[in-house]
Amino acid sequence: MFPSADTLRKSMGAMTPVPFAPSPVDSSPKGVDLYARFAFAGAVCCAVTHGALTPVDVVKTRIQLDPVTYNRGMLGGFKQVIANEGAGALLTGFGPTAAGYFLQGAFKFGGYELWKKTFVDYVGPEAAAQNRTAIYLASSAIAEFFADVALCPLEATRIRLVSQPTFANGLLGGFGRILREEGVLRGFYSGFGPILLKQIPYTMAKFVVYERVAESIYASIPTPKSELSNGTNTAINLGSGLVAGAAAAIISQPADTLLSKINKSKGAPGEGIMSRLVKLAGELGPRGLFLGLGARIVMVGTLTAGQFAIYGDIKRVLGATGGTEIGKSSH
Repeated sequence: MFPSADTLRKSMGAMTPVPFAPSPVDSSPKGVDLYARFAFAGAVCCAVTHGALTPVDVVKTRIQLDPVTYNRGMLGGFKQVIANEGAGALLTGFGPTAAGYFLQGAFKFGGYELWKKTFVDYVGPEAAAQNRTAIYLASSAIAEFFADVALCPLEATRIRLVSQPTFANGLLGGFGRILREEGVLRGFYSGFGPILLKQIPYTMAKFVVYERVAESIYASIPTPKSELSNGTNTAINLGSGLVAGAAAAIISQPADTLLSKINKSKGAPGEGIMSRLVKLAGELGPRGLFLGLGARIVMVGTLTAGQFAIYGDIKRVLGATGGTEIGKSSH
């Protein structure tokens, strides 16, 4: 009835052992690790691009603050600064620019990715796809608010150094002098209102235009996004960023001019920020508010294109590919 011992041994010996195959482990970053990588990529892309364009920003700021003297356009402004103060003056404010935008970029890009996912999780994928423009706008606005809290003290220092070259000998000296003489709120955050008026519309336009332009480009290409070469994806990031930067520059130009003006000097005792803004806007008029627009379009368009290209490349190198995509660009 039962098999013999010899029969069992022969049957067992004939069986082929099956090797153990462990299930694949997903090693891609998630949670805090993922968003820390987004933040780092954003910090580097903003610090590099804003730092590299410091000479352009110096000339733009001079045109805004002293249009009577600097009235020869962008190229003429470069020549005037070099002739009057030497080539080194074009790097005035480099320290606070790089440091400020490193912090701002971390909060901006990392926060944008975080809030975008938060909204998608809240409303669900279908509703998110139908309302993706609203999600892009809301996510970028919230992220930029917190980014500006970090940026404002360093931006105030940068503008003071550019507008008053003898004010201090660099970031630490300028920062310390403003803190001693004017305090935190009046010294560093008197421009918080205008910086919000400039940066929030700028960032909203920047991200929504970038997302929609990139989505349109990917939709027009038959090859899925995941199968495109790294060079092709970088080129799409550059092109989309260039369009986004030009749109963002135009939208935020009036507030950028007011920010330069309000940080140029101390306010009168007891004078509120909003009353200063209204007074300055009335003095400048529509034409004055758009002084330096051409230079700023060149600067911001180039800067934004570079940011998105660098951001995408650093994310890829860091393996931070788990971001939330709402559009149909991935086919």
